[in-house]
Amino acid sequence: MAAKRDYYEVLGLSKDCSDADIKKAFKRLAIKYHPDRNKDADAGEKFREINEAYQVLSDPQKRATYDQFGFDGVNGAQAGGNPFEGGAGDFGDIFGDIFGDIFGGGRGAAQPREVRGHDLRVRMSLTLEEAVKGVQKKISIQTYVPCEHCHGTGGKNGSRPVTCPDCHGTGQIRLRQGFMSIMQPCQKCNGTGQIVSDPCPKCGGQGRVQKSRTIMVSIPAGVDTGDRIRLAGEGEAGLNGAPAGDLYVQVEIKEHKIFTRNGNDLYCELPISFTTAALGGQVEVPTLDGRVNVTIRPETQTGTVMRLSGKGVKSINSSGKGNLYCKIVLETPINLTAKQKDLLRQFEASLNGEDVKFGDAKAKDAERSSHKPKSEGFFNGVKKFFDDLSK
Repeated sequence: MAAKRDYYEVLGLSKDCSDADIKKAFKRLAIKYHPDRNKDADAGEKFREINEAYQVLSDPQKRATYDQFGFDGVNGAQAGGNPFEGGAGDFGDIFGDIFGDIFGGGRGAAQPREVRGHDLRVRMSLTLEEAVKGVQKKISIQTYVPCEHCHGTGGKNGSRPVTCPDCHGTGQIRLRQGFMSIMQPCQKCNGTGQIVSDPCPKCGGQGRVQKSRTIMVSIPAGVDTGDRIRLAGEGEAGLNGAPAGDLYVQVEIKEHKIFTRNGNDLYCELPISFTTAALGGQVEVPTLDGRVNVTIRPETQTGTVMRLSGKGVKSINSSGKGNLYCKIVLETPINLTAKQKDLLRQFEASLNGEDVKFGDAKAKDAERSSHKPKSEGFFNGVKKFFDDLSK
């Protein structure tokens, strides 16, 4: 028969270890060698050895006796004890205390608790103008509200709940499975630790009833799609007077006919006539603050982007504002009369240099390129592309 090992050696500790060290070492080794988890042939024997060492060293009086007299001092008290039976110490209680955090709390850990109401979530669609400037909005929700008949207590005539007789107000019941002690919510009081002995006939003892509510929501300026606004205590009422949950408003911005938004910046297209693009002029531009006049430079090309500083959206977290970016789009005239078409042909001919005197081809080319820098560059590039292919 193998010699009995020193209890400190079994737990891998020194003799000057603290009570916390003993508890920590036992927990680690008990998990490692528990027969339900470790299928090694010697796991059960090691588990018993660990338990025996812990039952002695975790008791200050037994530990002092063991330190002075060794195994002889504790023989018959704990040495060789069966961890699956009672004896000087109940291993089920020990295991429950050590692993209470795993199985729902050790002795005395459970406390009565209030059943807070659920949080609610609603979606709110806003126009871009409402989101940018802020707005007050009403929303209607179907939710639980405190029962007016019992004033939220759940008891008839407003009587208060009493301590649950099954769990004695802890909200939890201790169940034993072999040598383990497991905590479970009390089914009689649903884990609250209290019951309503004489329920209110209006709410059935819950302290709340379903009702439609209208709530005014203040939307701050600058919100955007995806932002969430929290209204504390505006959710479902809790059971038997417990605190209400919160209401979360999820913001969605509707599509705008003119502007698109990216963060705090706005974007729009600004159509202008060919004449304005060529000669320049003043154009009226819409903004969320009203209309403003901007100057179009002569010879402005389509696709040019103009920035209007500070005409975007105010940041929700600061006083700064974004910008408005206007993309110039050259508008081609439609429904032309015969005279208008003839004038355009004459104008195009003048751009092509056909009215250049002396009939000089080089002069015509120079005149044409000076009026159409982009098209000249494009067609020169096309010509070079095909020339390179033919080589």
